[in-house]
Amino acid sequence: MDKIKKIADYFGVSYLWLSGDTEDVQSKETHDKAIKIPILGTVIAGIPISAIEEIIGWEEISPKLASQGEYFALVIKGDSMSPTMDAGDVVIVRKQQDVNSGDIAIVCVNGNEATCKKIIKHKDGISLVSLNLKYEPMYYDKNDIINKPIHIIGKVVELRRRF
Repeated sequence: MDKIKKIADYFGVSYLWLSGDTEDVQSKETHDKAIKIPILGTVIAGIPISAIEEIIGWEEISPKLASQGEYFALVIKGDSMSPTMDAGDVVIVRKQQDVNSGDIAIVCVNGNEATCKKIIKHKDGISLVSLNLKYEPMYYDKNDIINKPIHIIGKVVELRRRF
């Protein structure tokens, strides 16, 4: 039994999991090792960036995810990302200044407005695309990106929905 406990400790799992109890490892990961990240407010087009500087709650992420960068969470407000993201959903965001074309990101527009949109990169600019088809894409050329300015705050890596 001592050897099994040492093996479990080495791999960061419980000895019960080694015996086939998968529920035990999930609860141990969730409760003993979860990393808390702040929910910094809501995000929608037109909300001043200062609105996402106040901590309104906490979410937990796995240590594995936490080891891959700096994270924060935001609450979605509005319907521009429906049906994938609805008002009240929480997105987990990894802070980074660039994303790939097709990624969903939190973007600062006009230097003080944050929005959650799908990013489409073009040779001469970017489009911020809502997932809700009733909203037109917002296109910004290279001059807009510099002069407005437009910059990426982070990449949305996870969506959490409460029932």
